[in-house]
Amino acid sequence: MHIQQLFNLQGKVALVTGGAGKYGKCIVEALGEAGATVVIASRNLEEGRKTADAFRAQGLLVDALRLDQGDHGSIAALTAQVRDQYGRLDVFVNNAVSRPMKGYDAPIEQFAESMQVNATGMMDLLREMAALIAESGGGSIINIASMMGMKGPDLSNYEGTDMGHPPPDYFFHNAGLINLSRYLARILAGKQVRVNCISPGGLFNHQPEQFLHNYCRKVPLGRMANNDDIKGLVVLLASDAGAYINGENILMDGGLNA
Repeated sequence: MHIQQLFNLQGKVALVTGGAGKYGKCIVEALGEAGATVVIASRNLEEGRKTADAFRAQGLLVDALRLDQGDHGSIAALTAQVRDQYGRLDVFVNNAVSRPMKGYDAPIEQFAESMQVNATGMMDLLREMAALIAESGGGSIINIASMMGMKGPDLSNYEGTDMGHPPPDYFFHNAGLINLSRYLARILAGKQVRVNCISPGGLFNHQPEQFLHNYCRKVPLGRMANNDDIKGLVVLLASDAGAYINGENILMDGGLNA
Protein backbone atom coordinates (compact mmCIF):
# COMPACT_ATOMS: atom_id res chain seq x y z
CA MET A 1 0.00 0.00 0.00
CA HIS A 2 1.24 3.52 -0.83
CA ILE A 3 2.46 5.46 2.19
CA GLN A 4 -0.19 8.16 1.70
CA GLN A 5 -2.91 5.50 1.77
CA LEU A 6 -1.48 3.99 4.93
CA PHE A 7 -1.97 7.28 6.78
CA ASN A 8 -5.33 8.10 5.13
CA LEU A 9 -8.36 8.06 7.46
CA GLN A 10 -11.05 8.89 4.91
CA GLY A 11 -14.25 6.97 5.59
CA LYS A 12 -13.25 6.38 9.22
CA VAL A 13 -15.18 7.62 12.25
CA ALA A 14 -13.15 8.74 15.27
CA LEU A 15 -14.38 9.70 18.73
CA VAL A 16 -12.23 11.96 20.93
CA THR A 17 -13.14 12.59 24.57
CA GLY A 18 -11.99 15.93 25.91
CA GLY A 19 -11.72 17.11 22.32
CA ALA A 20 -12.21 20.74 23.28
CA GLY A 21 -9.22 20.73 25.62
CA LYS A 22 -5.56 21.62 25.05
CA TYR A 23 -4.30 18.32 23.64
CA GLY A 24 -7.82 17.39 22.54
CA LYS A 25 -7.99 20.13 19.93
CA CYS A 26 -4.63 19.02 18.50
CA ILE A 27 -5.86 15.43 18.27
CA VAL A 28 -9.18 16.37 16.66
CA GLU A 29 -7.39 18.53 14.12
CA ALA A 30 -4.94 15.74 13.26
CA LEU A 31 -7.63 13.11 12.70
CA GLY A 32 -9.77 15.53 10.70
CA GLU A 33 -6.87 16.59 8.50
CA ALA A 34 -6.17 12.90 7.82
CA GLY A 35 -9.72 12.58 6.49
CA ALA A 36 -11.70 11.10 9.38
CA THR A 37 -15.12 12.20 10.57
CA VAL A 38 -14.35 13.23 14.15
CA VAL A 39 -16.81 13.34 17.03
CA ILE A 40 -15.89 15.41 20.07
CA ALA A 41 -17.39 14.00 23.28
CA SER A 42 -17.48 16.51 26.11
CA ARG A 43 -19.44 17.19 29.29
CA ASN A 44 -19.60 20.82 28.16
CA LEU A 45 -21.59 20.35 24.95
CA GLU A 46 -21.63 24.07 24.19
CA GLU A 47 -17.84 24.22 24.23
CA GLY A 48 -17.64 21.04 22.18
CA ARG A 49 -19.97 22.47 19.56
CA LYS A 50 -18.00 25.71 19.45
CA THR A 51 -14.80 23.74 18.83
CA ALA A 52 -16.51 21.59 16.18
CA ASP A 53 -17.85 24.71 14.42
CA ALA A 54 -14.34 26.20 14.28
CA PHE A 55 -12.94 23.05 12.69
CA ARG A 56 -15.84 22.77 10.22
CA ALA A 57 -15.04 26.33 9.12
CA GLN A 58 -11.63 24.95 8.12
CA GLY A 59 -13.28 22.25 6.02
CA LEU A 60 -12.89 19.39 8.51
CA LEU A 61 -15.67 16.90 9.33
CA VAL A 62 -16.16 17.46 13.07
CA ASP A 63 -19.27 17.04 15.24
CA ALA A 64 -19.91 17.17 18.99
CA LEU A 65 -21.91 15.02 21.41
CA ARG A 66 -22.39 15.22 25.15
CA LEU A 67 -20.66 12.84 27.55
CA ASP A 68 -20.44 12.76 31.33
CA GLN A 69 -17.71 10.18 31.80
CA GLY A 70 -18.65 9.62 35.43
CA ASP A 71 -22.22 8.57 34.56
CA HIS A 72 -22.92 5.13 33.07
CA GLY A 73 -26.22 6.32 31.58
CA SER A 74 -24.41 9.07 29.70
CA ILE A 75 -21.81 6.59 28.41
CA ALA A 76 -24.52 4.20 27.20
CA ALA A 77 -26.38 7.07 25.53
CA LEU A 78 -23.21 8.19 23.72
CA THR A 79 -22.59 4.65 22.47
CA ALA A 80 -26.12 4.48 21.07
CA GLN A 81 -25.80 7.91 19.44
CA VAL A 82 -22.54 7.01 17.70
CA ARG A 83 -24.01 3.73 16.43
CA ASP A 84 -27.24 5.40 15.25
CA GLN A 85 -25.76 8.56 13.71
CA TYR A 86 -22.53 7.22 12.19
CA GLY A 87 -23.12 3.49 11.89
CA ARG A 88 -19.63 2.57 13.07
CA LEU A 89 -16.61 3.55 15.14
CA ASP A 90 -13.05 2.99 13.92
CA VAL A 91 -10.94 5.06 16.31
CA PHE A 92 -11.41 6.01 19.96
CA VAL A 93 -9.04 8.51 21.56
CA ASN A 94 -9.42 8.34 25.33
CA ASN A 95 -8.26 11.82 26.24
CA ALA A 96 -10.68 13.29 28.82
CA VAL A 97 -9.45 13.86 32.36
CA SER A 98 -10.98 15.37 35.49
CA ARG A 99 -8.68 17.23 37.87
CA PRO A 100 -10.54 17.97 41.11
CA MET A 101 -7.36 17.66 43.22
CA LYS A 102 -5.03 20.64 43.16
CA GLY A 103 -2.20 19.27 45.30
CA TYR A 104 -1.02 16.72 47.87
CA ASP A 105 -3.08 18.21 50.71
CA ALA A 106 -6.37 18.44 48.79
CA PRO A 107 -9.43 16.88 50.52
CA ILE A 108 -9.42 13.10 50.21
CA GLU A 109 -13.00 13.25 48.91
CA GLN A 110 -11.57 14.82 45.76
CA PHE A 111 -9.45 11.71 45.19
CA ALA A 112 -12.62 9.59 45.17
CA GLU A 113 -14.27 12.08 42.80
CA SER A 114 -11.28 11.87 40.49
CA MET A 115 -11.32 8.07 40.46
CA GLN A 116 -15.03 8.00 39.61
CA VAL A 117 -14.24 9.76 36.33
CA ASN A 118 -10.61 8.84 35.65
CA ALA A 119 -10.75 5.18 36.68
CA THR A 120 -14.26 3.72 37.00
CA GLY A 121 -15.84 5.93 34.33
CA MET A 122 -12.88 5.54 32.01
CA MET A 123 -13.02 1.74 32.23
CA ASP A 124 -16.77 1.81 31.60
CA LEU A 125 -16.23 3.98 28.53
CA LEU A 126 -13.33 1.90 27.22
CA ARG A 127 -15.40 -1.29 27.34
CA GLU A 128 -18.28 0.37 25.49
CA MET A 129 -16.07 1.86 22.79
CA ALA A 130 -14.03 -1.34 22.38
CA ALA A 131 -17.25 -3.29 21.78
CA LEU A 132 -18.42 -0.71 19.24
CA ILE A 133 -15.10 -0.81 17.37
CA ALA A 134 -15.13 -4.62 17.33
CA GLU A 135 -18.71 -4.53 16.05
CA SER A 136 -17.51 -2.25 13.23
CA GLY A 137 -14.84 -4.73 12.12
CA GLY A 138 -11.92 -3.52 14.20
CA GLY A 139 -9.86 -0.39 14.70
CA SER A 140 -7.75 1.50 17.19
CA ILE A 141 -8.00 2.73 20.78
CA ILE A 142 -5.49 5.40 21.74
CA ASN A 143 -5.18 6.22 25.44
CA ILE A 144 -3.64 9.59 26.29
CA ALA A 145 -1.70 9.26 29.54
CA SER A 146 1.33 11.30 30.62
CA MET A 147 5.01 10.87 31.28
CA MET A 148 3.93 11.49 34.90
CA GLY A 149 2.51 7.97 34.85
CA MET A 150 6.05 6.66 34.39
CA LYS A 151 7.99 8.62 37.03
CA GLY A 152 7.60 10.67 40.17
CA PRO A 153 7.32 14.46 40.03
CA ASP A 154 10.45 16.55 39.48
CA LEU A 155 9.75 19.19 42.10
CA SER A 156 12.66 21.33 40.94
CA ASN A 157 10.50 22.36 37.98
CA TYR A 158 8.32 24.34 40.39
CA GLU A 159 11.12 26.16 42.22
CA GLY A 160 10.64 29.91 42.14
CA THR A 161 6.95 29.62 41.20
CA ASP A 162 3.69 29.56 43.16
CA MET A 163 2.38 26.54 41.22
CA GLY A 164 2.51 24.22 44.26
CA HIS A 165 2.93 20.45 44.18
CA PRO A 166 1.30 18.36 41.42
CA PRO A 167 -1.76 16.34 42.59
CA PRO A 168 -1.41 12.63 43.44
CA ASP A 169 -4.49 11.44 41.54
CA TYR A 170 -2.92 12.53 38.25
CA PHE A 171 0.09 10.25 38.81
CA PHE A 172 -2.09 7.40 40.06
CA HIS A 173 -4.51 7.25 37.15
CA ASN A 174 -1.91 7.83 34.41
CA ALA A 175 0.27 4.99 35.70
CA GLY A 176 -2.79 2.75 35.78
CA LEU A 177 -3.86 3.77 32.29
CA ILE A 178 -0.49 2.77 30.82
CA ASN A 179 -0.75 -0.77 32.12
CA LEU A 180 -4.49 -0.94 31.42
CA SER A 181 -3.58 -0.37 27.76
CA ARG A 182 -1.42 -3.49 27.81
CA TYR A 183 -4.17 -5.43 29.56
CA LEU A 184 -6.77 -4.43 26.98
CA ALA A 185 -4.47 -5.29 24.09
CA ARG A 186 -4.41 -8.84 25.44
CA ILE A 187 -8.07 -9.07 26.43
CA LEU A 188 -9.24 -7.82 23.01
CA ALA A 189 -7.04 -10.24 21.08
CA GLY A 190 -8.89 -11.72 18.13
CA LYS A 191 -11.30 -8.78 17.84
CA GLN A 192 -8.97 -6.67 15.64
CA VAL A 193 -8.95 -3.86 18.20
CA ARG A 194 -5.50 -2.40 18.79
CA VAL A 195 -4.87 -0.57 22.07
CA ASN A 196 -1.94 1.78 22.54
CA CYS A 197 -0.99 4.60 24.85
CA ILE A 198 0.75 7.95 24.32
CA SER A 199 2.53 9.53 27.30
CA PRO A 200 3.26 13.15 26.42
CA GLY A 201 5.52 15.52 28.26
CA GLY A 202 4.38 19.03 29.09
CA LEU A 203 2.45 21.04 26.49
CA PHE A 204 3.31 24.73 26.28
CA ASN A 205 0.40 26.74 27.65
CA HIS A 206 1.95 30.06 28.69
CA GLN A 207 3.21 28.67 31.99
CA PRO A 208 5.14 31.01 34.35
CA GLU A 209 8.50 32.06 32.96
CA GLN A 210 10.44 30.48 35.82
CA PHE A 211 8.71 27.13 35.29
CA LEU A 212 9.52 27.25 31.57
CA HIS A 213 13.16 27.98 32.37
CA ASN A 214 13.37 25.17 34.94
CA TYR A 215 11.68 22.65 32.64
CA CYS A 216 13.08 23.43 29.21
CA ARG A 217 16.73 23.47 30.26
CA LYS A 218 16.37 19.73 31.04
CA VAL A 219 14.86 18.82 27.67
CA PRO A 220 17.39 17.94 24.94
CA LEU A 221 15.17 19.68 22.38
CA GLY A 222 15.08 22.75 24.63
CA ARG A 223 11.33 23.32 24.68
CA MET A 224 7.95 22.04 25.77
CA ALA A 225 5.65 20.25 23.32
CA ASN A 226 3.75 22.39 20.81
CA ASN A 227 0.33 21.85 19.22
CA ASP A 228 1.72 19.86 16.28
CA ASP A 229 3.93 17.41 18.16
CA ILE A 230 1.24 14.87 19.02
CA LYS A 231 -0.59 15.00 15.68
CA GLY A 232 1.58 12.63 13.64
CA LEU A 233 1.77 10.08 16.43
CA VAL A 234 -2.03 10.02 16.81
CA VAL A 235 -2.56 9.54 13.07
CA LEU A 236 0.08 6.79 13.01
CA LEU A 237 -1.69 4.83 15.74
CA ALA A 238 -5.15 5.49 14.28
CA SER A 239 -4.32 4.48 10.72
CA ASP A 240 -3.13 1.43 8.79
CA ALA A 241 0.39 2.85 9.10
CA GLY A 242 0.30 1.61 12.71
CA ALA A 243 -1.53 -1.65 12.00
CA TYR A 244 1.13 -3.79 13.72
CA ILE A 245 1.61 -1.56 16.78
CA ASN A 246 -0.36 -2.92 19.72
CA GLY A 247 -0.04 -2.81 23.50
CA GLU A 248 2.61 -0.08 23.43
CA ASN A 249 3.17 3.04 25.52
CA ILE A 250 4.98 5.72 23.51
CA LEU A 251 6.81 8.41 25.45
CA MET A 252 6.67 11.80 23.72
CA ASP A 253 8.76 14.17 25.83
CA GLY A 254 11.46 15.71 23.64
CA GLY A 255 14.08 13.46 25.25
CA LEU A 256 13.49 14.69 28.81
CA ASN A 257 13.60 11.15 30.20
CA ALA A 258 16.23 9.78 27.83
